[in-house]
Amino acid sequence: MVAEVCSMPAASAVKKPFDFRSKMGKWCHHRFPCCRGSRKSNMGTSGDHDDSFMKTLRSKMGKCCHHCFPCCRGSGTSNVGTSGDHDNSFMKTLRSKMGKWCCHCFPCCRGSGKSNVGTWGDYDDSAFMEPRYHVRREDLDKLHRAAWWGKVPRKDLIVMLRDTDMNKRDKQNRTALHLASANGNSEVVQLLLDRRCQLNILDNKKRTALTKAVQCQEDECVLMLLEHGADRNIQDEYGNTALHYAIYNEDKLMAKALLLYGADIESKNKCGLTPLLLGVHEQKQQVVKFLIKKKANLNALDRYGRTALILAVCCGSASIVNLLLEQNVDVSSQDLSGQTAREYAVSSHHHVICELLSDYKEKQMLKISSESSNSGKEAEE
Repeated sequence: MVAEVCSMPAASAVKKPFDFRSKMGKWCHHRFPCCRGSRKSNMGTSGDHDDSFMKTLRSKMGKCCHHCFPCCRGSGTSNVGTSGDHDNSFMKTLRSKMGKWCCHCFPCCRGSGKSNVGTWGDYDDSAFMEPRYHVRREDLDKLHRAAWWGKVPRKDLIVMLRDTDMNKRDKQNRTALHLASANGNSEVVQLLLDRRCQLNILDNKKRTALTKAVQCQEDECVLMLLEHGADRNIQDEYGNTALHYAIYNEDKLMAKALLLYGADIESKNKCGLTPLLLGVHEQKQQVVKFLIKKKANLNALDRYGRTALILAVCCGSASIVNLLLEQNVDVSSQDLSGQTAREYAVSSHHHVICELLSDYKEKQMLKISSESSNSGKEAEE
């Protein structure tokens, strides 16, 4: 498929095509901002423009996508045109690989119907990275410190709550409830709830205490907040709800509790991902299976018109593709670029998935043929 959800995956988490990053870094690092400062790249400050591999590649890249490489414009060795030659077979393969790895270095590739770019590059996990707060003691007052570290005796905390505004926010708009919930200090959470603190205050990323507790997998705090009526469906600045974070964490018990208290199973984040689509995109098979049992919509579309099946194919997950095919999903659905699941499987050389889709289609045709035959016999009788 992931703004925290909509940007690129961390480079270290993505397999680099044929050690491409280090070679590209030697050639033209200022066109690959994500490569700057990488310890794994052999880049210099000016780049090694004498590398023979990169000279050849630069010429070919110029033909394909010169507006992504303005440094190539006007080169005597490049046949750059005003629109670029996107039909070159070498470049189609290269562009597909590059798109999966580093789409924000190729802005023209995003959403292009002629390329496989976007199947991975549109989304990433940055919204889900480093779930716990970064806390500096000097930035917190006495109540916030007590809420975060939870080392204050109960009687002292009660006095503190009596003399202080329990809903006071710090520089990042975090309340004592945010801090206690995120760090699993259930005793502090209970005291705050007993004194009817505000439940749905948003921090600087528009996350509630419940969202933070789910994100940090603090189960006891989550249940307390749900029992006291915390809103399950508030979206943060990336459009994620508490259920999105439970699914990302593969926490079925947490997801079950949220659904029991009325969490919206079809809520979409800013990338158009429902919890099911997020689970598919992150290849989290167990929670995908869980959401299917909970009747999640298998035909939901992300913002590019991609179904769960198309996302599973793009991610190369044969097991999830098989799981979805067992639910008789529509295999002919097209995304906004006009591509079907099978076309993505073929272009990405996912041979096992191609076989699964072919077998499924054959079974469906046999089923239709058998039903037609039976209905014909009944009509004759």
